Amino acid sequence: MANWSLLGFPVFCSPLDPKVPSMFKNHDGLINQIRDRFAHVETCPEQGRRIFFENAGGALTLKSVVEKSAEMAAIPDNQGRDNDMSRELVRIINQAKADTHAFLGASSGQVFVGESGTELLFRLISAAILGAPEGGEVLGSTLEHPASVSACERWAKIANRSFLRVPHNDQTGTVTADDYRPYVTADTRVATILHTSPVTGMAVDVASISKLIRSISPDCLIIVDGIQHAAHGGLDIDSYGIDGYVISPYKVFSRHGYGIAWVSGRMGLLPHDRLIGSPDDNWELGTRDTGSYATFSEVVNYFDWLGSHFTESEDRRERIKAAGVAIHNHEKDLTDAMLYGVDGQSGLASMSKVGVIGGIDNPQREGLVAITVENKTAEEVVSALREQGIRTHARKPDHYSGNILLPLGLDGCVRVSLCHYNTEHEVAEFLRAIKTIADS
Repeated sequence: MANWSLLGFPVFCSPLDPKVPSMFKNHDGLINQIRDRFAHVETCPEQGRRIFFENAGGALTLKSVVEKSAEMAAIPDNQGRDNDMSRELVRIINQAKADTHAFLGASSGQVFVGESGTELLFRLISAAILGAPEGGEVLGSTLEHPASVSACERWAKIANRSFLRVPHNDQTGTVTADDYRPYVTADTRVATILHTSPVTGMAVDVASISKLIRSISPDCLIIVDGIQHAAHGGLDIDSYGIDGYVISPYKVFSRHGYGIAWVSGRMGLLPHDRLIGSPDDNWELGTRDTGSYATFSEVVNYFDWLGSHFTESEDRRERIKAAGVAIHNHEKDLTDAMLYGVDGQSGLASMSKVGVIGGIDNPQREGLVAITVENKTAEEVVSALREQGIRTHARKPDHYSGNILLPLGLDGCVRVSLCHYNTEHEVAEFLRAIKTIADS
């Protein structure tokens, strides 16, 4: 039997209500327009035709990003020179920074690029721990990705601070302000928060946790890992009351090779790695990759375009927000279809040999369903799905996912991660395949 009692949630087996349409179904042909904007949406260059449910490992890439990346890679000029191309590169970077602020919902602070999201988390966390007043603790949670955990552990030790971790809720697959409450003190100097888990797919209420921390330790430096969340439902940094936020653009429809960080005004002025003689708030090291900035502008342009189908506002930030809401709602429809059934296919909730991490009826789920199949390893299930043209990923109880799987007594899970360009037809194909695999 599937481990529903272990996961702590009742099973709701009612079928997906066919009278409740996907957000995109209300706009004729929109899903086709969306899919047409992405590269390799239906086919893999090696495997051929496939359904892509491995978005948490890296989302599909916008065609405009591919084109812009090639265009920028061909330009030999650098910024800061006395020529027209150099001045255009500076304009592109400044525009991209403005675009990124609009995407993040950040009216102040600064954004900059780095090697990756992980590298930027290390930079922000190390600067916060070394720059905070002496003494006190560093606080994180057991839900977090090793990028933030590793940085906290390393730099807390160097700074002679204790590092505490708030236990997450194994049954819900998330962590709340109430979970943080017993661990926050007036001596909490630095705190980290994971916005969405890449293993459970469950979101965290960043604003409520930040508000709690500020009520007890007003000057605490708060840094958020937004890498998994950024593609799934909109950002509003102004409302979070935080000091740092990091994303990985390859998980938000751009390319590999860079990360983006936002820091508040006070975080920006903390001592950090910078060239001697450069401005105190300069976080960019070396010549900037204009292509990184330019390709993220293409991502923001896409959100702007998508949001224009859901609001008549002429304000760009409002259109970006509307896109985030539409994405969240469509992905909720897709995960509901996966859980309760669609197109005549039974949902995971009615499959007795399938377990769902975080439970069936979990409102915090964002475009990801992590499952186990009785008497089969995660690797076996992923391989069997691959043979049927469905791309998923196996998570193991290693340094990436052991914090989630080991407390549940699981030796692995299958991560089925969706994005807003996926369709209910693709979900139905997955359900058909997983039922065959589970029953075999």
